Amino acid sequence: MIGASIALPPLARTEARTGRPNPMNEVKFEAFYRATAPKLWSYLYRLTGDPSTADDLLQKAYFRFLRAVTTFVTDEHMRRFIFKTATNLAFDHFREAKRERQREVVMPLASISPESAELRHDMMRVFGELKPQERALLWLAHVEGSDHEEI
Repeated sequence: MIGASIALPPLARTEARTGRPNPMNEVKFEAFYRATAPKLWSYLYRLTGDPSTADDLLQKAYFRFLRAVTTFVTDEHMRRFIFKTATNLAFDHFREAKRERQREVVMPLASISPESAELRHDMMRVFGELKPQERALLWLAHVEGSDHEEI
């Protein structure tokens, strides 16, 4: 048939486009994405203080993950890679913002219940005063449960 296109399987399409095979299929990637994206977005949001920036960095991190030449051995290796990639992207974002001097990064206050308002306010204020690298280290250690060697 003239004009009919042949549908390539997802891995073949990736290999044809990039010249190298993709180490993961769509099902495995979707499972990985569903398991890591909410935590990664939360991490990026706390790091940057802006939901749209967190969205952009999340998308860039997964794009780089899919384009990576690295063959991942375990799910933990993939998780570390995506968090490291996201952290690097966030630091790049901060460097660019600093160069452009467009705006100062301010941590947003989450909706707070009346009984814990004062404590949460103090925690968010202190968290917002930390440097981006310090925020990342604190988050990875206490929220994500990464050990010192991983960080």
